[in-house]
Amino acid sequence: MSAKVPSAPFPSGKVRQLSPETINRIAAGEVIERPASVVKELVENAIDAGAGAIEIVTAGGGLSLIRVTDDGTGMGAADLRLAIERHATSKLVDEDLFNIATLGFRGEALPSIGSIATLSIRTRQRAVAGGQPERQREDQDRIGLEIVVDRGARGEIRPAAANPGTSVEVRDLFSATPARLKFMKSERAENIAIAETVKRLAMAHPGIAISLTTGERAGLVLPAGGEGADGLLKRLGRIMGREFLDDALALDGERDGIRISGFAGLPTLHRQDTALQFLFVNGRPVRDRLILGALRAAYGDLVPKGRHPLAALFFTLDPREVDVNVHPTKAEVRFRDAGAVRSLIIGGLRSTLENAGHRASVAGGARTLETLAQSGMASPAPANGARPQTVQAWHPASAPRPYSAGFAEAMQAPFDGLLAPSADTRAATEPQPENFRARPLGAARAQLHETYIVAETETSVIIVDQHAAHERLVYERMKAMLANGGVTRQGLLIPEIIEMEADEAALLADCSHELAELGLVLEPFGPGAVAVREVPALLGDTDVQGLVRDLLSSVLAEGGTKPLRERLEAVCASMACHGSVRAGRRLMPAEMNALLREMEATPLAGQCNHGRPTYVELKRTDIERLFGRS
Repeated sequence: MSAKVPSAPFPSGKVRQLSPETINRIAAGEVIERPASVVKELVENAIDAGAGAIEIVTAGGGLSLIRVTDDGTGMGAADLRLAIERHATSKLVDEDLFNIATLGFRGEALPSIGSIATLSIRTRQRAVAGGQPERQREDQDRIGLEIVVDRGARGEIRPAAANPGTSVEVRDLFSATPARLKFMKSERAENIAIAETVKRLAMAHPGIAISLTTGERAGLVLPAGGEGADGLLKRLGRIMGREFLDDALALDGERDGIRISGFAGLPTLHRQDTALQFLFVNGRPVRDRLILGALRAAYGDLVPKGRHPLAALFFTLDPREVDVNVHPTKAEVRFRDAGAVRSLIIGGLRSTLENAGHRASVAGGARTLETLAQSGMASPAPANGARPQTVQAWHPASAPRPYSAGFAEAMQAPFDGLLAPSADTRAATEPQPENFRARPLGAARAQLHETYIVAETETSVIIVDQHAAHERLVYERMKAMLANGGVTRQGLLIPEIIEMEADEAALLADCSHELAELGLVLEPFGPGAVAVREVPALLGDTDVQGLVRDLLSSVLAEGGTKPLRERLEAVCASMACHGSVRAGRRLMPAEMNALLREMEATPLAGQCNHGRPTYVELKRTDIERLFGRS
């Protein structure tokens, strides 16, 4: 049975003009989604007015009160009268929608807010030197003005005491549309949304002092920052945290009239959501799928799956090359040349990350020391009530030598072929080369649990995961070979036959050409098997069965959704894991030092192919604090 269609509210064919109040409330439904939307519109107006300081005060999650005060240019009587009219704005030069250089331009915010709340605007115009009689300038400088709009009812302009600039006060938001109140969240949730809105605008304009008070709490106080990258980074650090400040990489590049700047975090600094990814286009905070996708592609395999890097990226381009008139909230943009923007992001970010070399997040060492401190705070008492045993001091004279004959066990062949013969590599044959202490990753001192290399620098202790580190080195070398025409192969004396499901064997056969570029040559061997005839030379004596099955999983996961080059690099990562020195292998001093030197010379060596850190650095001063020595 079909649903009953409700009867029309007016006779068929009856058309009537909506009242201005209704039109404003409809517009408010598009522009004003929640209190944070009001804050956004008012702060943007203050920024466009040339404010040097902006104060935001809210109460009741913004539903009871929102007040935004600035020290901008202010308004005269004529401008104030028009400011509350729909589609009246001072910002749209020659009504050219393709040349928008301000944050606001629609002329809808103030009348929309006034239609659903009590809106009060108090303003005083700053004196403008030149072009006016002296007395007129004096009167203009001294007289403040105020107008009130109560849920669509406009009052008259009247004199009022006011400082230069403008103060906009909104009370009882949505009182004219009470149904909207049902969709509001808790006061705390609305305060968080307001704070996030203010933070984004503050990041885009570090030269403006901004404060936010919610209820009786001063939630955010940001003094005006200095000019240039230093001032921006200081503002970003106040909002994104100390970890980002320590691990941020500066980004600055331009191509085809599009400039990208800002800061991106090291790959080892990541989190489980995208809350600390900020994007700005011509000073406007945006959420753009194109940019976010390019950001993910730029980091690629440098971060673990399901984790997200931290970044604040700023794009500057001709206003005619970007459309900001896509959505009433102005949070979405559309680029004229989207491909150029994506290429600039990926190229610029990859170059910045590679130039960072082997750097890993400072937070890794801090977390390690915190874990050590917590684990050493207290020791459980013996169950039988006996006194705990005294821990005896460690004496070098009685300790075993750091390098015994067992350390001389040779590793797999791939490691030997990875390093180019250099002065550093030859010098690494010394048992404990003191000159390496001045290098970023220091001189190898020991191997723990046949998994971790402990190295000493002049100011810190380095702990390296030997498998994770070597995995990245093999991976980068394979990618370099791939870029130069293909990975060197070595034939198997006896082909390896690997059985699998018929459809899986067919899938591998279909991508055999791509795998051959990576040094793996295989062919169908009956309906449910493949024969492997050659493997990458870098992998040495590897587990061919395990390698092929891992590659099959990668091929199934990647499918055909990515470009060929990205699919090949994903398969490279799986191969590198099989060709890397494993945890559980003893290394000679020369081998440990050679690994450290190669890490220093290899970009992105601070994280393995799965995005995990390859080493942590413990600063000597922090270690001394751990033992109460400072």
